Amino acid sequence: MKVTVDGTTIAESNDTIVVEGNNYFPPSSIVDKDKIFTSSDTQYFCGWKGDCTFYNIVLPDGKEIKDGAWTYLTPMDAAKNITGYIAFYKNKVTIAP
Repeated sequence: MKVTVDGTTIAESNDTIVVEGNNYFPPSSIVDKDKIFTSSDTQYFCGWKGDCTFYNIVLPDGKEIKDGAWTYLTPMDAAKNITGYIAFYKNKVTIAP
């Protein structure tokens, strides 16, 4: 699976985990994670996954996509398999095989 925005590759992996129709990408599959993600103030709690952390995506040209990605850094037991994996909003990025 590959995530792109305006032709820029954000993530690419054959080892995503699908949960509730969303592909969760391994942290190592994110291109320049420290440069492309900035912290978001958005908060959400999922009843079975736990506290969700959101990221804004910042492209090389400076374009920012607010809350374009999310992760569960310390999920509840039922979601331990996606610890630290990152998912993307399908309406904000392009996700393709």
